[in-house]
Amino acid sequence: MKKSTFNTLLVGGGFLLGTAGIKLLTSAPVKNACVQGIACGMRVKSCYQDMVEQAKANVDDMVAEAAYITQSEAAADEAAE
Repeated sequence: MKKSTFNTLLVGGGFLLGTAGIKLLTSAPVKNACVQGIACGMRVKSCYQDMVEQAKANVDDMVAEAAYITQSEAAADEAAE
């Protein structure tokens, strides 16, 4: 097959595929499936954010406790001198 004929067929096939894709994407079942997928992603994001917030709170507690211990030891060292 000639290269120009092949290129013409590729362009025509792409046009038909694009037209069919637009029709498919605007159909109600596909739109509902996309909405459900996005909703699922938002739920996962929310759960992930809750886990990250809990981890941050735990780290903040550990840092505060470590700072208190460090200050207590420093005060004890100064009192011993």
